[in-house]
Amino acid sequence: MRYSGLRVIKEALTGHKGWTPAWRDPDPQSQYDYVIIGGGGHGLATAYYLAKEFGQKKIAVLEKGWIGGGNVGRNTTIIRSNYLLDGNEPFYEFSLKLWEGLEQDFNYNAMVSQRGILNLIHTDAQRDAFIRRGNAMFLNGADAELLTTRQIKERYPFLNTNDARFPIKGGLAQHRGGTVRHDAVAWGYARGADSRGVDIIQNCEVTGFRRENGKVVGVETSRGYIGAGKVGCAVAGSSSRLMSKVDMRLPMESHVLQAFVSEGLKPVMPGVVTFGAGHFYCSQSDKGGLVFGGDIDGYNTYAQRGNLPVVEDVCEGGMAIFPAFGRARLLRMWGGVMDMSMDGSPIIDRTHIDGLYFNGGWCYGGFKATPASGFCFAHLLAKDTPHPTAKAYRFDRFEKGLMIDEKGMGAQPNLH
Repeated sequence: MRYSGLRVIKEALTGHKGWTPAWRDPDPQSQYDYVIIGGGGHGLATAYYLAKEFGQKKIAVLEKGWIGGGNVGRNTTIIRSNYLLDGNEPFYEFSLKLWEGLEQDFNYNAMVSQRGILNLIHTDAQRDAFIRRGNAMFLNGADAELLTTRQIKERYPFLNTNDARFPIKGGLAQHRGGTVRHDAVAWGYARGADSRGVDIIQNCEVTGFRRENGKVVGVETSRGYIGAGKVGCAVAGSSSRLMSKVDMRLPMESHVLQAFVSEGLKPVMPGVVTFGAGHFYCSQSDKGGLVFGGDIDGYNTYAQRGNLPVVEDVCEGGMAIFPAFGRARLLRMWGGVMDMSMDGSPIIDRTHIDGLYFNGGWCYGGFKATPASGFCFAHLLAKDTPHPTAKAYRFDRFEKGLMIDEKGMGAQPNLH
């Protein structure tokens, strides 16, 4: 079924009796050409592009829970490509271009809203750094604009630009950035993949890998053994646990990242704003809630919940830049499990085990990378060569000292 305005009108006039399930719920087959472990945004996007762009058949996505129950539905929905380094900026710009045509591509309303993103500047040194970043964005075909304090005041009149603890001296804006409805992304990719013959198998946990002569030939699951020509792993914060089942130790740690939403307010935030003197970012949802987040919790965990000291820290950052929101009530909070790589950048690569491929280490950047991550991982699985925009995301960069340290923090996951 193809969705359209005419279809909505027709169903409204006929009692909505013609709608069908968005995707099937099949039983697993005994053998597939490709098995993608992880039914989040990255895994579903990989399956979708494998079928659509590379013409592959016999694909399965295995999800231990339900579609949309992991990190793809546990984030702050921001998309952007305002990166500095050559290893990152082309990739995230490619992702942003895919976001711009995504809804037409898979015929689903993902609520892509290019409302713009603004990184605030508070010091002269920060202005110099943001000018450099803006120039790097230009060189890679992205949009960027350096805004003055006056321009920011016109767009966000409630900001205290002068006598605040951190006076605002300008900002770097990317007007093509914005937000996307996170769970709709999962549903859209699931529907698009299913319509191209992909089996999406929920409640199917991978418990082990089967190897023959050093090659991975399938996976053991809670629903039985499933054979595979190639196996792709895209399970976000559970990466270390999954890959340990094949005796791999990854260069990453798992941390929880909390996100928050306030009660509904009248429209006040036209775009996404990030604080330049602390890790705080905020936007306003279509329901009126302020959606915001900050730093990861400092300890390693696989729990999808955080602790109160980080709640306090994030709210302090919000009050420092948005004192006008001080009386807004916090509606709810949630956590996603981040697989934090050693340099803060992801990995899309073949493993040393024949037939086994890995996609992970996304740190804070997983959601906005969803389309490009899926496309590049599908390219790797189908062609056994990295996509041009993801060629730096290799395992061996840590061995060779070719780290992609976007924040300049060093090789320590909790600092990214």
